[in-house]
Amino acid sequence: MTPTAPQDWIARQGRWTRGLIGFGAGAVMTMGHAPVDLPWGFFVAVPVLVWLMAGSSTWRQAAWAGWAVGFGYFLTGLHWIGHAFLVDAEAFAWLLPFALTLLPGGLALFWALGFGVSWVFRPIGPVGQVLVLAACMTLVEYLRGNILTGFPWALPGYVWVETPLLQSASWAGPFGLTLICLVLTGLPLVAALQRRLWPCAAAIAGFALLWGWGITRVPDQVAYAPDAPVIRVVQPNAPQHLKWHPEHVPIFYRRLLRHTSAPAETASGQPDLVIWPETAVNFVPAEQDALRVQIATAANGAPVILGALHVERSGGERIWLNSMVTIMPDGSLGPRYDKHHLVPFGEYMPFKEVFELVGLRGLAQHGGASFGPGPAALQIGDLPRFAAAICYEMIFPSEIVAPGPRPEWILTITNDAWFGGFAGPQQHLAQARFRAVEQGLPVARAANTGISTIIDSYGRMSDKLNLHKDGYVDERLPAALSPTIYSHTYTAPTLLACMLILFAAGWSEYLRMRIDNT
Repeated sequence: MTPTAPQDWIARQGRWTRGLIGFGAGAVMTMGHAPVDLPWGFFVAVPVLVWLMAGSSTWRQAAWAGWAVGFGYFLTGLHWIGHAFLVDAEAFAWLLPFALTLLPGGLALFWALGFGVSWVFRPIGPVGQVLVLAACMTLVEYLRGNILTGFPWALPGYVWVETPLLQSASWAGPFGLTLICLVLTGLPLVAALQRRLWPCAAAIAGFALLWGWGITRVPDQVAYAPDAPVIRVVQPNAPQHLKWHPEHVPIFYRRLLRHTSAPAETASGQPDLVIWPETAVNFVPAEQDALRVQIATAANGAPVILGALHVERSGGERIWLNSMVTIMPDGSLGPRYDKHHLVPFGEYMPFKEVFELVGLRGLAQHGGASFGPGPAALQIGDLPRFAAAICYEMIFPSEIVAPGPRPEWILTITNDAWFGGFAGPQQHLAQARFRAVEQGLPVARAANTGISTIIDSYGRMSDKLNLHKDGYVDERLPAALSPTIYSHTYTAPTLLACMLILFAAGWSEYLRMRIDNT
């Protein structure tokens, strides 16, 4: 490997100094994510990652550096998870230090694997070093998004959500944009310091091309179908620690009813559909006929979709489901969707019998929820068919749209009150915007404490309810685009590109070894 001045300097540092450098680089990368939204640090941080990997003398050193980078990245980027342990502080606050260290430390193992494998391929020169590390990091991020139910939060590609590069998600998706992001931000500085101007120029040109294409792709005006329905998204702003408190439950319920029955905010007239957030009510709608009629009356003839617990009985056992329930204008129940991708240690407990021995239970009120059958699209009367996703499910790009007829929009309901007010809710919203661009479908998002909005097929929001506000948004449903490239291919091209990069690097190393041995 051809040394550079920074790489050579890093190689001479001790284990803990290298670890601190890696931790700092990871923390800088985190600043690209919402709500800070400063992705430009990647142009400095990613070259540091390359030098840490290439400057290692063994794969173990490289893996240690990768773990330090990942720990800095996930510790600073996922700190908001700790807020969930403070909702019921008496029961769970003692777990906070473990949550804030073990989860980032565990996720950082994926990055350790990426660095270790990158070193094994022994990339030569700035292009090889950047390409191999970017390919390995993309592959381990894909593994992180799928192994043990997956957790594809804070993917490096998400840092471009506030830039025109977001539009590249329509063909590359989040993993493809991760690969592109790592290559285009890693090459300029690494190549320039090795006096390789063509890779630096090519990376800058590629970045400018994608930026310009993203600008030209987005039209000036939001497009609507001639018969686009008016959707009302209601936000009650129920803090999680008060959400189920007996004295506050009626307050939040009255807010929902008041905002549902409020006069129309658009010239298009009264809403054609009203949406309430995840677990908006403390009762099971199927068991409360009078309350369903009350909700239907408030909606003035529009169906209401709300998040609520649904109960089914198997023998003498009550099975709880986190559901998206429809209340029709006559108060009857319409189509229902049951959440299928539940939050580990929140809505269900892996290895439940083991944790019960030490008295641990899920964070959510009903931590023993059951799994729904899978992704689904719903049709309510004459309204456009929509793909349903509840909260956590929105972070999984390949699980939103079910096989079969293509829906015309995506509906997601969520309760981000668990996430606090900084980073978590904003990052969750950013991923919803990615889903819109990936599929070419508008997204309606109802969040308990915010951020609630309607997102068009280009990821734009014309109006929104910010955090910790109660109210409602009325907006016509934006038009869907033609199916995107990503909606057909998903991650297959990205995985193939990564494998081709590693094959080329391996073949190059094989040829070099043969030449050295002759």
